[in-house]
Amino acid sequence: MHLLRTISPKTLLAVGLALLAALLFAGASVLQQRAASSESADEVRGLGLIARLIRRPMWLAGGGADVGAYVAQAAALGFGSLLVVQPLLATTLLFALPLEAKWNARRVSAHEIAWALVLAAGLAIFLGVAHPSAGVERVPRGDWLLPLVIVGVPTVGLALWGMRSRPTGKAVCFGIASGALFGVMSALTKSAVSEFDGGLAGVLMSWEPYGVALTAVLGLTLQQSAYQAGGLAFSLPAIAVFEPLVASLLGVSVLGEVIHVGSIGWAFFGVSCVGVVASLVALPRAAARSAHIA
Repeated sequence: MHLLRTISPKTLLAVGLALLAALLFAGASVLQQRAASSESADEVRGLGLIARLIRRPMWLAGGGADVGAYVAQAAALGFGSLLVVQPLLATTLLFALPLEAKWNARRVSAHEIAWALVLAAGLAIFLGVAHPSAGVERVPRGDWLLPLVIVGVPTVGLALWGMRSRPTGKAVCFGIASGALFGVMSALTKSAVSEFDGGLAGVLMSWEPYGVALTAVLGLTLQQSAYQAGGLAFSLPAIAVFEPLVASLLGVSVLGEVIHVGSIGWAFFGVSCVGVVASLVALPRAAARSAHIA
């Protein structure tokens, strides 16, 4: 059995678009965190923070990058499954930390480079051995209910916990909560993209686009609150982990996507997953240490 399976042209296109989305999300994160962190939490929070930020050119530039990233992500989901596209969005962290280092005129440390290589290798192995089936694009509305409740209840709990936490804890809690909401948004986007076959009327008559809009607003509000509370080293890893995790779980549990890996391939798959998670945890810590030394 071949461990490395032939990747179809559609999957390659999905991979390219997902990486483009990750790069744009990274640029947006750096710009928006810079803008949000300058706003005092004692003066403005939540939707009031968003209302303040939309008047700042730097934040609006980040918002434009966010829109471009979402368009690229939606296009990627039109060509590939959630199980292919969403893990690649973890490279947002890979792009964001060097951009943040450049912005703050510091050198990227050897530890950051090493963990970046681990992340890249882990994702490459994942793409080589994983062979996800596409699943279905739309399911009855009721099939979403239980999974969304399972995701929604702890997300609300984390958001409430974050409100009572110190700035670092607030950044992590809000980061996890926003990542979970963006994961739901990604899964709904995958379903909503299929409605374009029926034209604009088909999109407007389905419920998924409105779910996308709701989760986008809630996720954006929590994300900017996380950026306001602490540096990217605390908030972005949480988003980078939980967005693909929640989206992939919904892809499996709701849309019926499945990863097909041979008996030997599972060993490589496990190693790749461990490497990706370890690098997502270690990269921001290395960046924080480097920034402190600088």
